[in-house]
Amino acid sequence: MKYFLALAAFLPGAVFASTYAERPEVQAFVQQLVQRHGFARGELNRVFKRVQRADPVLDAIARPAERVRTWEEYRALLLTERRVTEGVGFWKKYHHTLERAARRYGVAPEYVVAIIGVETFYGRNTGSWRVVDALTTLAFDYPPRAKFFRSELEQYLLFARTTGIDVFSVKGSYAGAMGLPQFMPSSARAYAVDFDGNGHIDLLKSRSDAIGSVANFLKQHGWQSDADVLVDARVQGDGAWRSFVADAGFEPKHSMVALRQAGVEFDSPQPAGASVVLIELASAERPSDYRVALRNFYVITRYNRSAFYAAAVADLARALRRGYDLGK
Repeated sequence: MKYFLALAAFLPGAVFASTYAERPEVQAFVQQLVQRHGFARGELNRVFKRVQRADPVLDAIARPAERVRTWEEYRALLLTERRVTEGVGFWKKYHHTLERAARRYGVAPEYVVAIIGVETFYGRNTGSWRVVDALTTLAFDYPPRAKFFRSELEQYLLFARTTGIDVFSVKGSYAGAMGLPQFMPSSARAYAVDFDGNGHIDLLKSRSDAIGSVANFLKQHGWQSDADVLVDARVQGDGAWRSFVADAGFEPKHSMVALRQAGVEFDSPQPAGASVVLIELASAERPSDYRVALRNFYVITRYNRSAFYAAAVADLARALRRGYDLGK
């Protein structure tokens, strides 16, 4: 209750408005969309009269984070036998589509399958919130990130207009992420593709569109075909290697020679002579794992800016490749 009273303090008019369309800040937003993009004011007002505030979305986003998982816990959560088995099945079922995406975008199938597997368990968990409700609630009733979510709401309305979808028909995560790839609307507009060629983009029902869109996202962020993502590493010496551990940006900016001179041992990755960075994956009860990361690792972190996430995707991709090859 205290949380919602605090929100009311930020938004005094919101308490008395029966619909979002009656709120002055929403009308200001509508005016911007009319001026910037030529939306019909009446059409937007009808949308915001129907939108429902989703209080559980506010609960979810304001809830204190759970205890931070160690790498060992995080990896065990995502690299399960079931996730690998179902991923291999997904790969076999959509083999031709994945191979076509690999030819067009240069991304090996295992990485596309791994991302979809981590994001939604191959379409099993895509979210149950109406995206327009979630984004509107966060845009106008969650002050800490209102600017971001208003931008995503704008992008969602543009995406719906371009693709011809009913704005109330799309369901996703409480933060507004959509479909098998869990694209936010800005990513959907920038990277989603009609990969099945039916004239429509559908990231939820069309596996082809989801596969092509993930591959396109990676390509547009600089994916290097036939290049490694990570290689296992060992650290030795007096700790000089610590200056090569990645910062929050994960940009590969060191030479392999420099890492080796600092006491990092690793097999030479592809491409030869590539820039690299050292990744530390920390666990509580055991020594950290170390990996040497290349450009493709950085690209995966554009999808989710987490070393654990990118490393888990890479490890799942390896497991999927092994499983798929064994089943040939």
